[in-house]
Amino acid sequence: MKITFIMPNIGRQDHSLYVDEARMEPLSLGVLAGLTPPDVECVLFDDRVEEIPYDEPTDLVAISIEIYAARRSYEIAAEFRRRGVPVILGGAHPTLLPEECVPHCDSVFVGDGEFRWAEAVEDARRGRLKPRYDARVGAAQPGGALPRRDLFQGKGYLPISLMQFSRGCRFACEFCAVSAYFQRKHYIRPTEEALAEIESQQRKYIFFVDDNFLSDQASAKEFLRELIPLKIRWVSQASLDMTNDLELMGLLAESGCLGNVVGFESIDPQSVKLMKKAPNLMAAGNWDRYQSQVEVLRDHHMQTWATFTLGHDFDTLESIRETHEFAMRNKFCFAAYNILMPYPGTPLYDRLQREGRLLWDGKWWLHPDYRFNQAAFVPRNMSPDELTEAIWQCRDAWNRPWSIFQRMWDFKTHMSSPTRLALYLAYNPLYAKESYKKQGMLFGRERAVPQGRSPSAVSETASHVVEAS
Repeated sequence: MKITFIMPNIGRQDHSLYVDEARMEPLSLGVLAGLTPPDVECVLFDDRVEEIPYDEPTDLVAISIEIYAARRSYEIAAEFRRRGVPVILGGAHPTLLPEECVPHCDSVFVGDGEFRWAEAVEDARRGRLKPRYDARVGAAQPGGALPRRDLFQGKGYLPISLMQFSRGCRFACEFCAVSAYFQRKHYIRPTEEALAEIESQQRKYIFFVDDNFLSDQASAKEFLRELIPLKIRWVSQASLDMTNDLELMGLLAESGCLGNVVGFESIDPQSVKLMKKAPNLMAAGNWDRYQSQVEVLRDHHMQTWATFTLGHDFDTLESIRETHEFAMRNKFCFAAYNILMPYPGTPLYDRLQREGRLLWDGKWWLHPDYRFNQAAFVPRNMSPDELTEAIWQCRDAWNRPWSIFQRMWDFKTHMSSPTRLALYLAYNPLYAKESYKKQGMLFGRERAVPQGRSPSAVSETASHVVEAS
């Protein structure tokens, strides 16, 4: 038996196909391959960098879908099914919207692959693939299963190994699909299994792709103490409340942490309260726009990737500009200015739907005219087009060479060691290039006749809603 694993791309540019030059290993597919019986042949094709050989013989196609790649995933699935090859779709998007996936595949896998993937493979081997597999969610790679990293060879991925220590997050941010997927639970992998995986591969740079590495701070401290003698360098994603615990911050620095992706989301306390971003409010008795937390991060030499979600009901064009000024003033390593996106299955999506503020027929991820980094709902204090343009201006200003040069001069972070400086200089131009390439990209490759409203009709509807609000 042979299984073909597919990592889908987002889509295409107007003038050409899109190649993601900042692509990282598709860890989820490597894990699934590692969970597959050894007598099954496994191959991996990455749509972000190579053409998919649809006519190459295979017995089952497995596609892992995130929402931005849903349209392209359905196109790929259709090509294989036209050739009589069964397709199983899994990942975050099928788990949150399984019924949407049904017409596009032979089987939908809901939940984490670790808990029923072996059953699905055996059913496929016998020609009895079930229409749906409902698996639970839980800790990654139970029993110490290792991903098939050999499948990543020759794909041109960034030289950093992706791993997991934990999954999920205990917080209930209104806009977060992670909270919806894991239902506010946090699952921690046994320390000895995570350590064994680190030692099984050759790289010294690790990206722990945990949704919130420090959601359980006590368990994280235990793990960090075990990391210290390994002498690795690593990054992850963590909530801002880590700055409340100086012992934790010291362990982060001592264990080789270079920095984390941190969700600042907004510099407006009203917006933070509205989105229920609890870790951003717990540390400050007086709102100082995170300055005390940022100084703790800098004192421990953390190169912070600050993420912002912009377009909340208290946001204005002026507050968006101030957000960019805040990021520049603090010389973050990276800043991601993200339009607030209504992900299906989240409280935000449900609220905007009730209020009649969703655009693109409520399914922006499938609409043939929707473009990457475009507003998908009607904000309170500006038009959708104004929100889109304001955030693009922030992205553009942040990624210019002069901005990269200005932000480099922080002797507590980027200039604190040769390693940090090298990473800053290597990755900032790369991510800047990717930001420009992806802006305004259409999802999928095929351009069918648009269904539903045209872009002009969407804009007209949006203006009416803005006036009404």
